[in-house]
Amino acid sequence: MNQVYESKHPLVRHKLTFLRQTDTGVRRFQELVWEMSTLLAYEALADLGLSETAVNTPLDEAAGHVLAERVALVPILRAGLGMVDPIWNLIPDAQVGHIGLYRDEETLQPVEYYCKLPQASQVDVCLLLDPMLATGGSTTAACNILKGHGI
Repeated sequence: MNQVYESKHPLVRHKLTFLRQTDTGVRRFQELVWEMSTLLAYEALADLGLSETAVNTPLDEAAGHVLAERVALVPILRAGLGMVDPIWNLIPDAQVGHIGLYRDEETLQPVEYYCKLPQASQVDVCLLLDPMLATGGSTTAACNILKGHGI
């Protein structure tokens, strides 16, 4: 994959260390997922397109910018759910879909059990959310599902 991006941001690396520790409590784990999701979304969306708009300020009209691209957030159930709210907090207009996968114990292949996605015509940028990456099988399957829906 030539489009894999590994964050080298010091805060992401710092927080990942604590996230992976066995003695990190549930509450702290959830906080770290929130914080890391925010930081990773900030990096992932750095190239979003903008449109100029006028904004009325208390003094005068000024130039402003709004997002020109429509974003969709698609968590892989259930682990990806913890990443939705922090990113939705940054982009309240984002649409949210869901992909449910489980691993067949005999074939070890991902099996789709749920899929509800936004309409492809309403999505310009899609963030597939999943904090778990082992073999990449679920991620690959989810990407194929998104492609199959035109996203």
